[in-house]
Amino acid sequence: MTDSADDGSEEERLTYAETGVDIDASEDATAALLEAFGSDLTTEYAGLLDIGDRYLALATDGVGTKLIVAEAISDFSTIGIDCIAMNVNDLVAAGVEPVAFVDYLAIDEPDDDLTNEIGEGLAVGLEESGMTLLGGETAVMPEVVSGFDLAGTCAGLAGKDDILEGEAAVGDVLVGFASNGIHSNGLTLAREAVTRAHEYTDEFPPNPERSIGEELLRPTRIYTDLLEPMREHDVRAAAHITGGGWTNLLRMGDREYVIEEPFPAQPIFEFVQEEGNVTDEEMHRTFNMGTGFVVAVPEDRADDLVAATDGRIIGRVEDGESVEIRGLSLE
Repeated sequence: MTDSADDGSEEERLTYAETGVDIDASEDATAALLEAFGSDLTTEYAGLLDIGDRYLALATDGVGTKLIVAEAISDFSTIGIDCIAMNVNDLVAAGVEPVAFVDYLAIDEPDDDLTNEIGEGLAVGLEESGMTLLGGETAVMPEVVSGFDLAGTCAGLAGKDDILEGEAAVGDVLVGFASNGIHSNGLTLAREAVTRAHEYTDEFPPNPERSIGEELLRPTRIYTDLLEPMREHDVRAAAHITGGGWTNLLRMGDREYVIEEPFPAQPIFEFVQEEGNVTDEEMHRTFNMGTGFVVAVPEDRADDLVAATDGRIIGRVEDGESVEIRGLSLE
């Protein structure tokens, strides 16, 4: 990536906070909400309930402003996959197997075509993740919702020994797994950047056979296939690279995460950066930049994990409290 700060231009440089999403403020608000009713989250990614010999885990998430892109190009066929993926990937990061899902669609007026396309994506996501849809709710609320919103809740089960420790150790190796592209976070910044001089229906310059909107809508990768090899090869902790970008690695504990060979960022990221005049640091604090999932594993198990998956060694864990990547130091 080319840091736009190096070109001498300070004019109209976009940040995620300036487009309306302040990650720090969001995290503070979530912490305040949990404190209000005394919740004690067991993991960084899912709440756990002890049900005897196992844990019941729950995660909930939505698709966010990616829905605006779908509406702009009238393509709702993949956002159901995103809704599934954003939930199940959080469970995977805790070491939990997702088993069931319920969706919630809020809409201003009934639309059979819209709901059918969303259902198609949900079906694909359910098949890829190996889950069952137990039900859902479609709420028609014209005075509350303008357009529609899509979210869901995922339930998972894990044996008492299956939950990841959640803490990386100094000396661990970091194994990364590629993303499909922008996934489902940072879209507020991405949308603001690309629509400065383009429409979503315009050709995507690096691949004129696709539109900008189609490129933004590439569905979030589902990482449930990693659960078994993670358990077999003693993975200690995992990070789903979503909101907050690469700072998610710090959720694996206060360590220094030295990233030496991340997966290359797909062309959509360079396009967003150039169109929005976004700095390298802001890009890495907002987006996955080509790597959607990272695990910390003992050094003597790393090669076996790589051989069993499509991952690769991207770095190591050292003393400190930062993420070192592509010449940046993120704290």
